[in-house]
Amino acid sequence: MGMVFNTLYNLTDIWFAGYLGDDALTALSIAGSVFFLLLSIGLGIQTGASAMIAPDVGRGAMNDGTRQVKGWVDNVCGMAIGFSIMSLLLGALAARPLVVLLGAEPHIEPLAMEYLWVTLAGSVGFTLSFGAAGALMALGDTKSNRNALAIGFVANFVLNPLFMFGLGLGVAGIALATVTIKLATAFYLLSVLAKRLNICIRPAFDWARWQALLKQVLPASFNMVTIVLGGFITVALIGQFGSHHVAGYTVGLRLEQLLLLPALGLNSAVMAVAGQNMGAGQHARVAETYQKSLLVGLAMAVVSVPVMYFFSPLMVGLFTDAEEIQRTGVTYLRIDALAFYAYVVLFQSVALLQAMRKPLFPMYLGIARQLVVPAAINYALIVLWGYPMVSIFYTIVVVVMVSAVIAHFYTRREIRRLAHHELLTPITLKSKNTRR
Repeated sequence: MGMVFNTLYNLTDIWFAGYLGDDALTALSIAGSVFFLLLSIGLGIQTGASAMIAPDVGRGAMNDGTRQVKGWVDNVCGMAIGFSIMSLLLGALAARPLVVLLGAEPHIEPLAMEYLWVTLAGSVGFTLSFGAAGALMALGDTKSNRNALAIGFVANFVLNPLFMFGLGLGVAGIALATVTIKLATAFYLLSVLAKRLNICIRPAFDWARWQALLKQVLPASFNMVTIVLGGFITVALIGQFGSHHVAGYTVGLRLEQLLLLPALGLNSAVMAVAGQNMGAGQHARVAETYQKSLLVGLAMAVVSVPVMYFFSPLMVGLFTDAEEIQRTGVTYLRIDALAFYAYVVLFQSVALLQAMRKPLFPMYLGIARQLVVPAAINYALIVLWGYPMVSIFYTIVVVVMVSAVIAHFYTRREIRRLAHHELLTPITLKSKNTRR
């Protein structure tokens, strides 16, 4: 539910941008891609925080005054601040060239930059809220983040028109509303975390803990970087056909994310449950978690795929009257519906591997799936051979399906290895006791 509200929040921004005109909608679509590319190095902090804290919770580390967990929380906050500073510096150097690269015409570029400067200045709210949400997830608390996202969604309906029209800030008003809400979200989640652990949270820079965190954060972050960068390249190629096609693709993508959100929520649950069972040594439960997540995901697909195909014209029409934008959004949704369950399998496989502290394979697969393979294929199809834009969407479907199959069989192999290790451990211990 939290992820549903998060995506509804993004859709609200797009909806209000549509009231400013098609140029504002296009500018927001381009600026959003650039912002998340610059922020993506910090997106893995939620995964890293959850992966490091959940096993300590499973081992019962909460009984000794939460000192171990507090150390992780403090360093997660310190790392979040560091990542936000890095995003701002990267933005100062690269934001404008990236906006132009995505096909922004001269009248679109200033609008996109208005949005970018405000969001980059407030990026610390994003990274701190990601870190706090990951820590709470490890404690088994997903409700606090859900509540924050729900309240943020409602607040967005008030702040967007207030800043856009009341203060006359236009596109910058949408960005200011987002930054304000994200900072408030971070403060709320950190307050809940401090109260739950009965601690005072202070950003820390303990290098030993940072090294351990980075081993989990960086692979997850690079996985997110490849996802965002792959999307960025896709947008750049679509931009070759006109910036309004970028807006249509963005609207379709956001609607697809809304339908995929239950699967992403399931993804978070798999990470938390499997991580705690790993810490407690309940390895059979890890396999059971994965199996049941795939069955629940299949039920989600049965409901969502027909909605994605048949109701796409109605959904896209809520955001714009421009025929070109609508046509691109509907085409994308109907084609990508073919890969819906493949996304589910991929998400759950990656979540389980991260909970097992095996983040490298998801990173390598992400690089291939999101970046190398589709970029090479689409570049050949669009730039070299002159295929139509719709071929980009079919490439996405095929690559996702193949990646899901690979991820599934690799995850099952890792589960079997875990079970084999569990069987051998008692035999090894018995052998040692016999020698004694």
